[in-house]
Amino acid sequence: MNGLDLVTGFITGIIAVIAIIFVLVLIYYYNRIRVLSNRIEEAWAQIDVQLKKRYDLVPNLVETVKGYAKHEREIFEKVSEARERMVSGDREGRVAASNELSNALRTVFAVAENYPELKASENFKLLQEQLEGIENKIAYSRQYYNSSVLEYNNVITTIPGAWFAGGRTKHVFLEIPEVERKAVKVAF
Repeated sequence: MNGLDLVTGFITGIIAVIAIIFVLVLIYYYNRIRVLSNRIEEAWAQIDVQLKKRYDLVPNLVETVKGYAKHEREIFEKVSEARERMVSGDREGRVAASNELSNALRTVFAVAENYPELKASENFKLLQEQLEGIENKIAYSRQYYNSSVLEYNNVITTIPGAWFAGGRTKHVFLEIPEVERKAVKVAF
């Protein structure tokens, strides 16, 4: 073998190694982006499961409170409207309806404060505890969703992931409504 063949073989070997490394990196980032995208879908599904649990629990709670607070009709209508919108529409619409339902439920619990016999009811206490547990799970699921979105967005917007993102767009974070960002006034 002469020196030229040796150099050509060496250069060919280096090009082959670089090509193999490039293909492996391409496969890694393709799979990484796909896994993160799937994680976001799974995180949304977890939110959806908790929203469905709340959706199923709310009528029982409303019926329990209705018996005590017959004159609070507007509150119950808001709860029913928000509940119906939670099961239809796109993600953003369902999240908005979920936020409205949360606000309406706070009002229901505030109304319940005016009825000591309702607060003492075992059925009401049980429903309230279940709803609080679901609300906590929804909050955790939203946090997990936002963490998954952050990780995905970081991969597709930073180098070298951006090179392999294939035009994918960033996912949107779930945010709290502006109303809930205001400072809470506490009066004694």
